[in-house]
Amino acid sequence: MGTTDGDGKESLNLLTSTQIVIHDALTKLGYNQDMYHLLEEPLRTVNVRIPVRMDDGSTKVFTGFRAQHNDAVGPTMGGVRFHPRINEEEVKALSMWMSLKCGIADLPYGGGKGGIICNPRTMSSGELERLSRGYVRAISQIVGPTKDIPAPDMYTNAQIMAWMLDEYSRLRQNVSPGFITGKPLVLGGSEGRETAGAKGVTICIEEAAKKRGMPIKGARVIIQGFGNAGGNIAKFLYDSGAKIIGISDVYGAIYNPDGLNINYLLERRDSFGTITTLFEGAITNEELLVKDCDILVPAAVSNQITVENAGNIRASIVVEAANGPTSLEATRILTERDILLVPDVLAGAGGVTVSYFEWVQNIQGYYWNEEEIAEKLQNKLVKSFNDIYDLAQTRNVNMRLAAYMVGVRKIAEASLFRGWV
Repeated sequence: MGTTDGDGKESLNLLTSTQIVIHDALTKLGYNQDMYHLLEEPLRTVNVRIPVRMDDGSTKVFTGFRAQHNDAVGPTMGGVRFHPRINEEEVKALSMWMSLKCGIADLPYGGGKGGIICNPRTMSSGELERLSRGYVRAISQIVGPTKDIPAPDMYTNAQIMAWMLDEYSRLRQNVSPGFITGKPLVLGGSEGRETAGAKGVTICIEEAAKKRGMPIKGARVIIQGFGNAGGNIAKFLYDSGAKIIGISDVYGAIYNPDGLNINYLLERRDSFGTITTLFEGAITNEELLVKDCDILVPAAVSNQITVENAGNIRASIVVEAANGPTSLEATRILTERDILLVPDVLAGAGGVTVSYFEWVQNIQGYYWNEEEIAEKLQNKLVKSFNDIYDLAQTRNVNMRLAAYMVGVRKIAEASLFRGWV
């Protein structure tokens, strides 16, 4: 299920590594190969071509994707990302992760995911709007409040969700706020949605610290990434008294064992989370990851903790805020070293949970305040964390496999009851 490099080490892509852990989780739960074959790939994946009139008068054709992993439990849900290196395989894997997150948070959804190959940094607002509307037109037949519910993801935001909502409403000729989440508040968005992902990670950090008897106040934290996720996580922890000793962006990292002034850094970063270029003496992301700390939070990109550096990680707790930052072999190494690893499918469940809250509010036409949202999110994720932690302890498996076991169970049971397997 993987490839081997010249040194004989296994090198796995995102989809293959996801399939391996799903297979292991189903085996641990007592399901046969038939169930695995149902869940090893999405039930439906569509590729679309989107012609967009650019500002210079030319027409550029973009490629987009939408994957719907499994709808045995209910409609699928998941973000849409705009990225120059997104591909069909990654979208498939991420839709499977969304299924797992929904199962972990006990939500009535399966997983979905979408993406468009583009570089939003180089596009104007008008070009992004035309691309967003074109994407909705291309996938309109397979999405909807009871089919598949998009949401924001990498390089998409509330404005892009608003354009997509407006295009869908025009096509359907009715107001359908439940079609999409992550909308502006005035269009039916939910309080707390913009920072839900970071808040979910922070809740998991707090719960992991409790398991290790570690107070958050004074804890030394390194966060790789300083965009929407990393920046908000840093802010939440900083306000709780943690000492943020390292942060990074795509260009490098800033490290200070005495702690960084997060408010100062947040004020000076650009819209893409870039800050290190303003400082002399920046180190590399690779150097930052192996600095001594109490809590390490990879919140940037995938495949950052690998077999090459896992033995050098000097943290008691690693909480994955990015998608797939730790390889399977590195997971094994960290677990053997008694480093508590909180996997991405658990730590990253905050966004989809508050998307669920938004969808529920849209359907009932009644909206909760920010305190109610925060309380509901806290209750959901604390229960999810402890369920997975307890399972890992009782079954003697690592936290990643335990999370996959909890996440896949609901979909497997629903598929079984429906007679699909």
